[in-house]
This record gives sequence, C-alpha cells and structure tokens, in this order.
Amino acid sequence: MGETIPQTNAAAPKAKQVYTSKNKPIWCPGCGDFGVFASINKAMQELGIEKQNVAIVSGIGCSSAMPHTFSTYGVHSLHGRLLPVATGLKLANHGLTVIGTGGDGDGYGIGGGHLVHSARRNIDITYIIMDNETYGLTTGQTSPTALMGHKTKSTPFGVIEMPINPIALAISAGATYVARGFSGDPVQLAQLIKGGIEHRGFALIDVFSPCVTFNKDNTFEWFRQRVYKLESQGHDPSNLDMAMQRAFEDVKTQYEKIPVGLFYKVERPTYGDLEISLKDGPLVKQAAHTKEQVQSLIEENR
Repeated sequence: MGETIPQTNAAAPKAKQVYTSKNKPIWCPGCGDFGVFASINKAMQELGIEKQNVAIVSGIGCSSAMPHTFSTYGVHSLHGRLLPVATGLKLANHGLTVIGTGGDGDGYGIGGGHLVHSARRNIDITYIIMDNETYGLTTGQTSPTALMGHKTKSTPFGVIEMPINPIALAISAGATYVARGFSGDPVQLAQLIKGGIEHRGFALIDVFSPCVTFNKDNTFEWFRQRVYKLESQGHDPSNLDMAMQRAFEDVKTQYEKIPVGLFYKVERPTYGDLEISLKDGPLVKQAAHTKEQVQSLIEENR
C-alpha cells in the first residue's frame, strides 16, 4: 500500500511581518522615542499590515529619524512639512497606510498650519507627535508645548507664554480621532496607535515622550505621578463636549492631573471618499490621460 497522506483544511500560518530595519536608532539612551518606536512596531504587528503597503513620513527633529528604523516605505521630509508630503502619498495611492511621525516643534510650531488643514479635510492618515516640550535636536530651546516658567536655553528666565493645547486644537480643527499616550506605557500607546491606523480619517496621537537630556522638569517620573487613563473614569470618546472638557483638565488642575487615552472619535467621510478623481481607484493605478483628453480639458476651461 502507498503512504497515506494526511488531509487537512487548516491554512498555513501567515508569517509575521518584520517591520524594523537594520538601522539603529540615534536617540539618547533613555529617550522616550524608543517607547514610541516599540509601540508603532507592536501596533503594526497586531494589525498584520503588509510592510510594502506602509509609508512612514517624518519632518525634522530627533523623533523624525523614525522612518529610518523601519523597513517599510519612508520619507524624511522637511521641517514642519511632513503632512503635505503624507497627504500627497495618501491621495496618490489611498491604498497605503500612511503614518506621520514628528515632534512638538515640528508639528505644533512650524507645522501647526498644516495640522489644522489636514484635520479639517479629514485626510486618512495617522499622525504621531512625540511631545517632549523642548527642541531636543537643537539642544534644548523652548517649544510650543513648554509649560509656563520652564527654563530653557532660549528662555533662561522661564517661559512666559501659554502652551498650546494639542488635544483641544485637533478636536476643534476637525480631527476625527484624537488621543494622547505616554511612552512610559507602551502597552496602552500601542493600542492607541493601532486604533488610529484602523480609523478612517485624520488621527492625531499626541505622545508624552520625555527628553532625558535637555528637559529635566518633565521627566518620566513627573508624568507617572500625574497621568491617569481616561477609560478608568468612564470617558465617552463619542461625546464632543466631554472630550473638550477633558482636553482642558490638565490646565484646570495646573498639570497635577493629566488624562491620557482616547479623547474623541467620530465617523465622517474622508477627503478621499469625497474626491471624485479617486472613485476609480488609486491615482497611481489609473490610466494616464491621453494628449487629446488633456487638450480637451484645456479647451473646456478657457
């Protein structure tokens, strides 16, 4: 008799994607960005996204070295300009999972205008901002999120400006997924990033990511003594009024009580859903216009 071949309907297990590259992170030992790196990797592992379908875009700053640490597609763009690049990628090929990674100076300073317009357009990208309340790459000047009184190289007598409120700004600008994490809790942070990637629309995830070299005030221990999880207080992220109240809670408590977690989530059409030129699929896969079609469009609009 011949050898009996066992029959099975079980599918072969799918190999796990390896998202990390051979490039070593350049951050200072103990930098909060290591936790963000691990959380992004964990989120993508859990989602099982094919790495050739992921593009990570950064601006300039310590945190913006992030694309180099992954083996996905990546763009290290200009200071404050990662969102226009990320938007272009998403609209050219809306089949891509596009993730922006930058810092608080990059995102809330020079890139603040792009943040507002990307949010109101509801571009389907996930924007992770590593917020260390200082300019780490340029050796410790004040940033838009630095608390009043914080002393830096550019404010030796203390910051005299009110810090920006990233959560309230993103919600009021129209972002449809707004969260805050802490790199000292990579388990929660990975779930927030995973949720942002799964969400259809503009997702902002502000991350407390301490700078261990130039910010000696807002340390890991400083945050651990103050942060609490929104879900532990029964927060409803579909409630706009509640989300805005929570967004200002840290200010009202003089930063003694700081909520982290998912503040706000709502479903509404993305820019890509409403753009008629994308109805036939990603632009990169659509047939190019002929010379005659282009000429016809020119004549039509004269």
